[in-house]
Amino acid sequence: MDLTQATILGLIQGVTEWLPISSTGHLRIAEHFFGLTVPLLFDVVLHFGTLLVVLLFFRGDIRQILGAIYQRDFKSETGKLIPLIIIGTIPTVLIGFFIGDLLDMYFSSLLALGGGFIFSAIVLYASKSGKDTEEGISYIQALLIGIAQGLAIIPSISRSGLTIAAALLLGIKRERAFKFSFLLSVPSTVGALGLTLYEQHGLLTPADIGLAETIVGIAVSIFVGFFALKFLWRTLTSRKFHLFALYCTAIGIVLIGLSLAGF
Repeated sequence: MDLTQATILGLIQGVTEWLPISSTGHLRIAEHFFGLTVPLLFDVVLHFGTLLVVLLFFRGDIRQILGAIYQRDFKSETGKLIPLIIIGTIPTVLIGFFIGDLLDMYFSSLLALGGGFIFSAIVLYASKSGKDTEEGISYIQALLIGIAQGLAIIPSISRSGLTIAAALLLGIKRERAFKFSFLLSVPSTVGALGLTLYEQHGLLTPADIGLAETIVGIAVSIFVGFFALKFLWRTLTSRKFHLFALYCTAIGIVLIGLSLAGF
């Protein structure tokens, strides 16, 4: 991998991590056409860059949550988020631990990636019918959103897209759905990064990925990721979130066509 490829992959990660169009799916497509065999660790390291964007964007909420944990306050509005995030994280951990590798392996071909994008398109468009009335989130709703996050281990299914769409379909208001989706992403991203670093810490050098390529990829993903997250917020509040289904449908059809053509 050279610096140009690392820059492109970082750009893809930064833009597509927050837009509901699957960062992992786009990374796999780029790696396929670059002819790269990139260890999962590099993809996860790029996710670390976009994790920093979440920590910056939601720094006020995260500070309040940490304060509530320190004070053992689980009754305030912020404190009530803590058990909801824990409940939502559980199915993600279970799915990732027991079948994560299988999902990643069997859904990495162009045909499977295309099918995943089509599925994402269906869910995104269906989110248009959400009632957008509920201020709070119940434990059952948090569990269902967590299951949606776990299923997003499939490479071409967007984590943010599936979790926000699930929240909207459950009737949760847009601002609450947006905030909960990204706060829920923090423990799962940290856990995935830690586990993958432990399991694959020696694979970057054999894959010809140096320190410079890694730093460039992270830096680019952070820079563009912040603007992508703000753009997602604007599309959500303007009730245009479901229109991302058009893009997912188009890229899904193209990938399926390329696969059937032998690429």
